[in-house]
Amino acid sequence: MSYVERLMGANEEVLVRERQHVWVWIPRMVVAMIAVSAITVLTVFAAQQTKTQAVLLALALNLIPIIWFVSKFLDWMNEEYIVTNRRIVQTEGTINKNVIDSSLEKINDVVLTQSFLGRMLNYGDLEILTASQEGINKLTLLSDPVKFKVAMLNAKEALRDTDEWHKRANAAATSDAVSRADIPKLISELEELKNRGLITPDEFEAKRKRLLDQI
Repeated sequence: MSYVERLMGANEEVLVRERQHVWVWIPRMVVAMIAVSAITVLTVFAAQQTKTQAVLLALALNLIPIIWFVSKFLDWMNEEYIVTNRRIVQTEGTINKNVIDSSLEKINDVVLTQSFLGRMLNYGDLEILTASQEGINKLTLLSDPVKFKVAMLNAKEALRDTDEWHKRANAAATSDAVSRADIPKLISELEELKNRGLITPDEFEAKRKRLLDQI
């Protein structure tokens, strides 16, 4: 079980899991290669002047960009953007973890930006606008951003449908006259929620039993 999955609430599940596109590694690889080459050339030149062991010195100094590159790789591996049936989660950190989440209910709009190259290589930026202006703001160089955005919007709609059903069920429960007329329809709608995967079979059975007990 991953770190994020241990943070999931009851009946919460991961729908989509993405991270930054591998394209983000191109500039990092270039920087690391330039640093290794420069250190090697300068070390060999200095060793020729001071008669020191050029190879050992170059290897020691080259550990600096290598360690930097490995640390960036671990950061990339541990930074994930996740859509659940309740929220959007951003987790980062190899040793010390940092988790930012934003409830689907608070999301007002999602802006997708893809360049021509981004469309070819399937990456882009997602800007998430929330009512509170807190939480996740922008996901840069996200891999498969279209899939992520569609999953997020579908999850938001599904959460709204489920909330609407609960409101109608609660309203029916407050009035015996209304509840008996509405219970068959509520059970039918509840079964549809189950078929769409918005609630689990156990939730369906528990809610259906509570409705039937009102008859």
